[in-house]
Amino acid sequence: TQRAGRAARQRPGVAYRLWEAAATAGMPPFDPPEILESDLSSLLLDCALWGVSDPASLRWLDAPPAAAVAEAAKRLTALEALDADGRITAHGKALATLPLAPRIAHMLVRAGERGLARTAAEIAVLLGERGLGGQDTDLTLRLQRWRREGGKRAEAGRGLAKRWARLVDARPPAEGGLHDVGLCLALAFPDRVAKRRSADGADWASVGGRGFRLDPLSPLASEAWLAVGEVQGSAAGARILSAAPIGEAEVIALFGERIAEHRTVKFRPANGGIEALRERRLGAVRLSSGSDDRPDPDAVVAALVDGVRQGGLALLPWSEAAQSLRMRADFAGIEALSDAALINTLDEWLPPLLAGKRRLSDIDRSQLSGVLETLIGWDGKQQLDQLAPPDFRSPAGSTHAIDYAAEGGPRVELRVQALFGLSQHPTVGNQRIPLVLSLTSPAGRPIQTTRDLPGFWAGNWRDVAKEMRGRYPRHPWPDDPASANATLRTKNADARRNS
Repeated sequence: TQRAGRAARQRPGVAYRLWEAAATAGMPPFDPPEILESDLSSLLLDCALWGVSDPASLRWLDAPPAAAVAEAAKRLTALEALDADGRITAHGKALATLPLAPRIAHMLVRAGERGLARTAAEIAVLLGERGLGGQDTDLTLRLQRWRREGGKRAEAGRGLAKRWARLVDARPPAEGGLHDVGLCLALAFPDRVAKRRSADGADWASVGGRGFRLDPLSPLASEAWLAVGEVQGSAAGARILSAAPIGEAEVIALFGERIAEHRTVKFRPANGGIEALRERRLGAVRLSSGSDDRPDPDAVVAALVDGVRQGGLALLPWSEAAQSLRMRADFAGIEALSDAALINTLDEWLPPLLAGKRRLSDIDRSQLSGVLETLIGWDGKQQLDQLAPPDFRSPAGSTHAIDYAAEGGPRVELRVQALFGLSQHPTVGNQRIPLVLSLTSPAGRPIQTTRDLPGFWAGNWRDVAKEMRGRYPRHPWPDDPASANATLRTKNADARRNS
């Protein structure tokens, strides 16, 4: 639109649109200000040189984004240009005097201290001039070709490199090393030093955490380490445009003070235990790893607790008594022992049980049951016993556990003779829910299941008793069980007891 308007003011003519008409509506009305999209390292270094540690304190037409300023400060700190308080260092002042971006200036100064000023200056030119020395991804090959190239552009580039090399106080040139180019690149881009993570050399992990991609057919794909200069694409898999080999020993020599030891403890759901590792890392790149025989006890407890939080309470070694207690609480509507409540308070009750343990199965089951009773409290225990008693006491005086997890509701299994004399069906809870009575013969074989004992006495009992008298003649089978005496003994045993 701008071009067409200008052309029309000059003379009649034609303006050609170089994109489809449908794309016009989605285009921004103008290019965004450069300060909103650029690397602000140079800007922040200039501000620090002026004594301004926070660019936001200055007046701007367009204020630099806070995230970009923070990233630039992090980068300059890594380049030793700023101290921890954001003030410029002596090294930073030296970088500010050079007509180069801070990364490249840092490379030139530090490489000069190693006798590699010429190589660093030549790399700086190659990174700024695409095509010099060819288009190879391997910057070492490009440098070798460029040094032999003729022509004005190649000569001008070499002249520029010489001028830049003279700007720094440098040691005498060092003898050419196998990885000089990679070393210089690593100085400029320490966060882009990358280690191969796939056998074919296609995937690389960088110190800064970005993932890089490389053509598996590239000669660089067989290297273990690369110093990467230029990349293109997303953070998850940026394509390497230029790089050079570097050895692990040289990486450690350059950045040894940045190597940190990490000790990690992870939960292993397969066995309910932990996996403790000791790692040496340079940024996001793992240099070495092995088992940690003495993991931090607090980290072990935290990993086990997190494992239960993620995998659920079923991972704990609950005893039958503890499971029964929780089922009763669920039936009684007591929230303190529900899954949600126990997970929410996990950090309060579980860690003390894990002291000195490395597996969940090592937890003392009796202690686990004791925790539940502590959580519910004395008053809660009384309420629980009232609403969901653990046992049913029969008229015969026998005690039978109530199964609150049974399908169809709370269930009790007992011999039918134990219920003689009971004319009302037993219930539990405030809502007087009928117990499911699973009635058995003297031999423990099932003969009837009912939620209506009086109905059973008045109905099917006659047929059941007739059949049972033939099978178990020594035991009582009265015609009116609702008025008979409950007993678990034989008829003869009862007679002797009553005589």
